[in-house]
Amino acid sequence: MAFLQVRCPSGQNTDVIKHGITAQGKQRYRCKHSSCPSQTFLVEYSHHGREPEVKQQILEMSLNGRGIRDIARVLHISPTTVIEELKKRASAPTHEQSSHSTYGSKRDHH
Repeated sequence: MAFLQVRCPSGQNTDVIKHGITAQGKQRYRCKHSSCPSQTFLVEYSHHGREPEVKQQILEMSLNGRGIRDIARVLHISPTTVIEELKKRASAPTHEQSSHSTYGSKRDHH
């Protein structure tokens, strides 16, 4: 019997527990460290575009002015995956957006 030490991809903590399985039958894990931003993760992803490293590369490449099709070609993923990841990043609330309100906007009163 082999023992595989599982590490959280965010904090590299080894304090993880099993957290169910995916529809494809892959084991899902959860980091027990309280300050870890990663909620659940997989050791082996079915789709290359779901890996945290690839998601980070998508963001970095887009910030450097690379196009959607170019990013997809270089990373060997679908352009749709690139678009969806960029949409998620764009719609994620930031500290700046949540601290400012839009009261008194003329568009709100139509």
